[in-house]
Amino acid sequence: MKLHELFADDDAVSPVIGVILMVAITVILAAVIGTFVLGLGGQVQDTAPNAQFTFSQDNDNLVMTHDGGETVSVSNVKVTNPDRSYVSNDKCQDNTAGSQTWSSTELSAGDSCTIDSTDISSDETVRIVWESDDGGTSTTLAKYEYN
Repeated sequence: MKLHELFADDDAVSPVIGVILMVAITVILAAVIGTFVLGLGGQVQDTAPNAQFTFSQDNDNLVMTHDGGETVSVSNVKVTNPDRSYVSNDKCQDNTAGSQTWSSTELSAGDSCTIDSTDISSDETVRIVWESDDGGTSTTLAKYEYN
């Protein structure tokens, strides 16, 4: 056997590699196009807003104030107890309007909410939770240990 002929005979190598590369490129392009056609590539999760809240106690009532950052839609904000039950927005008094609901649909810096002391027990951790519109994502924006 001549070793020189073994290494010199490469007639079929180039076409085979070319076919393999073409098939690989076709499969990758089909996969990328398929994900966008099926809508899988366009799904983007809602992200929680960057907002700061402060807490204070006034006559045993808990006052929560939006202290800065992005505005937050009231429909996405929930106030929870330790057992994760929601204190609904109708239990949240807006200090400026004096009503049982928020005065606007968007919380911005300076907006506050008062939770009556009858809705919270001592030594509970109260959380302000943001939930996405579809309910698939939730994030704790702030928490406070009520005394």
